[in-house]
Amino acid sequence: MGSIAELISIIGQKAKSASNTLRLANTDTKNAALLNIALEIQEDKQAILDANSLDIKAAKKNNIDSALLDRLLLNDERLGSVIEGLNQIVLLNDPIGEVSDLKTRPSGIKIGKMMVPLGVIGMIYESRPNVTIDAAALCIKSGNAVILRGGSEAINSNMAFYSCIKKGLEKAGLNPNSAQLIEVTDREAVTELVKASDYVDAIIPRGGKGLIKNVSSNARVPVIKHLDGVCHTYLDIDADPQKGIDIAFNGKTRRYGVCNATETLLVHEGFDPKALSRLIELYIEKEVEIRGCEKSQKLSRAIKKATEDDWYEEYLAPILSMKIVESVDEAISHINKYGSSHTDAIVTENDENSKKFLSEVDSSSVMVNASTGFADGFEYGLGAEIGISTGKFHVRGPVGLEGLTSQKYIVIGDGQIRP
Repeated sequence: MGSIAELISIIGQKAKSASNTLRLANTDTKNAALLNIALEIQEDKQAILDANSLDIKAAKKNNIDSALLDRLLLNDERLGSVIEGLNQIVLLNDPIGEVSDLKTRPSGIKIGKMMVPLGVIGMIYESRPNVTIDAAALCIKSGNAVILRGGSEAINSNMAFYSCIKKGLEKAGLNPNSAQLIEVTDREAVTELVKASDYVDAIIPRGGKGLIKNVSSNARVPVIKHLDGVCHTYLDIDADPQKGIDIAFNGKTRRYGVCNATETLLVHEGFDPKALSRLIELYIEKEVEIRGCEKSQKLSRAIKKATEDDWYEEYLAPILSMKIVESVDEAISHINKYGSSHTDAIVTENDENSKKFLSEVDSSSVMVNASTGFADGFEYGLGAEIGISTGKFHVRGPVGLEGLTSQKYIVIGDGQIRP
């Protein structure tokens, strides 16, 4: 094999060629590929779990932290979710070729917009091997070729999944190069991929700040960023106490190593004190470390002092920062200053405060009386997600099929010429 730059060039050329046919594939053929992949995963389940065991063993040997270890782990339940995600994507409407806003102009021509694939997607991600399937499936259904570059810690799991993808494509009669996995773990592969503007139309990085910074600094291709999730839950003075307990506890403790986990709890100083005491007790029982402001610390000896850095922190661990605020305005101000524009929730029965929160919090998902854990493509009805975009250009929030498309103008005439 030649250099990594040569390898990426070859992969890019194959992807570009495959994209030219995949974008023309009909919905039935694309769905057949996804169903084939689901069957292959079911049939190869033990081989996938064995491959994942190798990754888990190596991760433990390298003292990988618990959050990343949780993201890396595959089991029967998670494989079942992967298969269910594929089946959900099959059921989704295929956006490619849809025409909208068709209008007749004074000249008699009709002008509209048609949805089309972006082309070739470069997907760069860490830890989670299920992203290999989610990303490939969404790209295939939306007519995009995809180049997958997972983290070295999941290489065995990713290769096992990729084997299923390749066989599924071939059995459906689609070019197997429609989805390719970069099997070298050298970081230079990332650097070369984000520079491959001759072949790649968009890069989607999904991982930690270091990865995002590297991609953003070196990319010569448009980047759809999936940044960290500094998510907030705010308990308003007019919150239902039990809803507040349930939503705040679930948002933090459902899973620690996910980007939609609540990392900062904001509490109005007038929120029900008994409910707040109970919530703190539940966190302590769950062994969640709480780092709070001075007012928060007065509520329990178990609450440690928060630093300025804590307000910016995505812990991905059983750690929660907590602040007592005087108003919904202070809560919104805190979120817009320290948050990462991912997901933020308010718990309140006050319509004015909920509307204010929805309009003024500048995040990709803003919620009222619901756990931040719902910020997920599957929960949003997208079947799966290729990531959660925290930027503002092209797409924002969970990125599903429509987020992987662009539009082109179509003009339909009957012999008109322009004077």
